[in-house]
Amino acid sequence: MAVARTKSAKDRPSYRCTECGWTTVKWLGRCPECQAWGTVEEYGAPAVRTTAVGRVSTPALPIGQIDVRTATARSTGVDELDRVLGGGLVPGAVVLVAGEPGVGKSTLLLDVAAKAAGPEHRTLYVTGEESASQVRLRADRIKAIDDNLYLAAETDLSAVLGHLDAVKPSLLILDSVQTVASPEIDGAPGGMAQVREVAGALIRISKERGMSTLLVGHVTKDGAIAGPRLLEHLVDVVLSFEGDRHARLRLVRGVKNRYGTTDEVGCFELHDEGITGLADPSGLFLTRRDQPVPGTCLTVTLEGRRPLVAEVQALTVDSQIPSPRRTTSGLETSRVSMMLAVLEQRGRISALGKRDIYSATVGGVKLSEPAADLAIALALASAASDTPLPTNLVAIGEVGLAGEVRRVTGVQRRLAEAYRLGFTHALVPTDPGKIPAGMKVTEVADMGAALSVLPRRGRADAPQDGKDRR
Repeated sequence: MAVARTKSAKDRPSYRCTECGWTTVKWLGRCPECQAWGTVEEYGAPAVRTTAVGRVSTPALPIGQIDVRTATARSTGVDELDRVLGGGLVPGAVVLVAGEPGVGKSTLLLDVAAKAAGPEHRTLYVTGEESASQVRLRADRIKAIDDNLYLAAETDLSAVLGHLDAVKPSLLILDSVQTVASPEIDGAPGGMAQVREVAGALIRISKERGMSTLLVGHVTKDGAIAGPRLLEHLVDVVLSFEGDRHARLRLVRGVKNRYGTTDEVGCFELHDEGITGLADPSGLFLTRRDQPVPGTCLTVTLEGRRPLVAEVQALTVDSQIPSPRRTTSGLETSRVSMMLAVLEQRGRISALGKRDIYSATVGGVKLSEPAADLAIALALASAASDTPLPTNLVAIGEVGLAGEVRRVTGVQRRLAEAYRLGFTHALVPTDPGKIPAGMKVTEVADMGAALSVLPRRGRADAPQDGKDRR
């Protein structure tokens, strides 16, 4: 009788990625699933078991008979946050809010905690990064005081669960999930095992009690959410809080949302008295002048589904060094370099190659979509010729390397927003669709037609080679 030489599956070692949970039968230095290095560790292979049929907790029903009233969203009291969440917080929903240090996460959530609190809806704010007195000082400054808002400073998971039993809140805010640890799990607070355990316990109790939960999460140097990627899969909503700490504008984007779309963007203004929502934030990105200035051009960008009018500025000066400077702020350096090449080759502007060029946006807004290409090119051409563009002009369109002006999405919404703010002339790609009544829209097919708006190339009020529509 032959003796089997192979090991059984029960005795064979197994390896698992601590970042995403991917398993394999051999060790690898890099996880093929999440591409993380050094996260594959050995663990005992689970024994094969057969699960017996168990008792059903709730019977399955036809989908038309499911009661949706328990999933009705409740407003947070902050309109811009409700916009991103899809109407408000759903009972039992767990929301992860991530952002860089100092961007204003704690200020926003403390304001939400006070506005969402009420006689029938208590709010529990648990801080693990500050003392209770520090949070109280911030609450006094932003006027976030309410009798139904409870505050606790804890870093122990069991203590947090004890506060939940005592207060019985409708909304829990934990700042942050990386500072709380469970005594039953080995590892320092913020480790993968601790974050997974803390988030899992709070998610379970939120679903059982119908309690909405807001978790604050840290980010890495690359801007990704710190901790195991499994955390993003477990929560219902992932929000990204963005903004330059030197600017007033803050943006809240929906990265994941099980209760709504991820196309909405919330705009906030951070100031000394706290943080306020901006229903009409376009004024932050514009500079009103009596006379036009060379090197400036306006465009309309889409943040989610919201159109925002933004201003692009450019400045060119004679270079004092062999390699001219190329400095950008709020714009992608690669796209600015592409527009410089297109202007030099297709627009026959040769003065840009030997000059220092500075380009920026106004108000801290970041323009990354291709629809801003035409405005960047016109601002650079205006700065190079020291000739201002016509007043009340906006430019919308993507510019290709062949010099063509391509179509972009949402042209009608962009034009409607520009006309609402008083801009009467627009440069757009061909076939823009329905345009607002009373607005002059010029269709341009290439950079030659677009550059004709400069007075040195033709009339100052409209391009010669373009096609006008009223």
